[in-house]
Amino acid sequence: MPVTNAVHDLETRTLTITAEFAAPPQRIWQIYADPRQLEKIWGPPEFPATFVDHDFRPGGRVTYYMTGPGGEKYAGYWDMLTIDEPYSFTFTDGFADDDLQPNDDMPVSENTYTFTERSGGTVATYHSVYATAEGLQQVLDMGVIEGASSAIGQIDAFLAA
Repeated sequence: MPVTNAVHDLETRTLTITAEFAAPPQRIWQIYADPRQLEKIWGPPEFPATFVDHDFRPGGRVTYYMTGPGGEKYAGYWDMLTIDEPYSFTFTDGFADDDLQPNDDMPVSENTYTFTERSGGTVATYHSVYATAEGLQQVLDMGVIEGASSAIGQIDAFLAA
């Protein structure tokens, strides 16, 4: 599994996951920039994702839903802030309702995904800052570390296929 570290801090309201891949940053970037590739790795294997909108540019919105084993759907969105291809992008990440509109009752985070070249491969840093410590605790209780680690863990197999 490519995840090498996962650290959260309620005081600073942060969650940082680090992973390493045997592919250059340009290849890792392509996964996130292409919704059909992103569907292969976003969400844990038992909750595959479907990306509905993928306006992957500053000011754009990405919407998706994950489908659980019993057919239940969990929606989310990204409001894209910055793009520095192929090294990083920032976005606001939140939960969405059935119409893919932001669910204001759920936690929101500001995210920076960074891809750094190392020895021909990539060190990926997934950094999230939550609006409140309670929001971070809520997603921790929902299994965000396990879910994200499981999703990120699919990248190597996807690249090998």
